[in-house]
Amino acid sequence: MSFKEFQNQARLYVIGALEPEELEAFEQARKDFGQKAEDFIGECYSMHEAFALSLRPAKSSDALKDRLMSMVRNRQKT
Repeated sequence: MSFKEFQNQARLYVIGALEPEELEAFEQARKDFGQKAEDFIGECYSMHEAFALSLRPAKSSDALKDRLMSMVRNRQKT
């Protein structure tokens, strides 16, 4: 595996998207590339965390809330 391929797989590794058969090859490449690999994985984790923290929870719309409350009221009547 080239380092470029390792970088692509490292991004998937960080989000838990590597297949089991890919994981074995990835772990071997991680050992082969040593500190260079560890540094890149660390960068990937940092970017992943920064992205996750930048997300805002979706606010529910008034229409959705009204529909849900209507369903609750209808259920209570029956």
